[in-house]
Amino acid sequence: MLFSTIIAILCLSVVNGQTTLDKNGVGFNNGYYYSFWKDSGDATFTLNAGGRYASNWTTRTNNWVGGKGWNPGSSSRTVHYSGYFGINANANSYLSLYGWTTNPLIEYYVVESYGSYNPASCAGGTDEGSFNSGGATYQVRKCRRTNQPSIVGTQSFDQYFSVRTPKLGFGQVSGSVNFADHVRYWASRGLPLGKHDYQIIATEGYQSSGFSDITVS
Repeated sequence: MLFSTIIAILCLSVVNGQTTLDKNGVGFNNGYYYSFWKDSGDATFTLNAGGRYASNWTTRTNNWVGGKGWNPGSSSRTVHYSGYFGINANANSYLSLYGWTTNPLIEYYVVESYGSYNPASCAGGTDEGSFNSGGATYQVRKCRRTNQPSIVGTQSFDQYFSVRTPKLGFGQVSGSVNFADHVRYWASRGLPLGKHDYQIIATEGYQSSGFSDITVS
């Protein structure tokens, strides 16, 4: 699953104006907030101009997530993304609008594309129906994490998933997420958000390999 670190430990290289991280880090770059986290392995995260980032990872990394966006996030933002999501159908990976709130502590995902594992099938969760937004149907599921890492340390918290159906394919991708639609639907199901922390278009890999090159606006 996707988690965030509180303390950033940076190891980076700068080539042709691009900054590549191979250790966990958060901060601001070219007007956008970024977050990069991994629990092991060789995943790297490159900060490019504006809202663009690139990532590479192999199966030597167990779990990682990174992306660019905003801090704080917003319940009313429409987020646009485009670029390349380079995985195969057997890879466990997501491309999603991803973020956190506090009070209540919530980890949320609007999953636009994924590989072998549909996050709306998380064990022990509850199905919360479906709704339409932007010409797609989103399946909603709430899951519970117990004593797991979060933006405020080890905590128990809920996760909200809106999973696009049909999902986007792999390779060239583009789209928009009207986050207000998701917030309204979640609220109608008794799934409130709290005070926004960060909000990014994220790539995640779990025991897989791939690369992405994504621009956020």
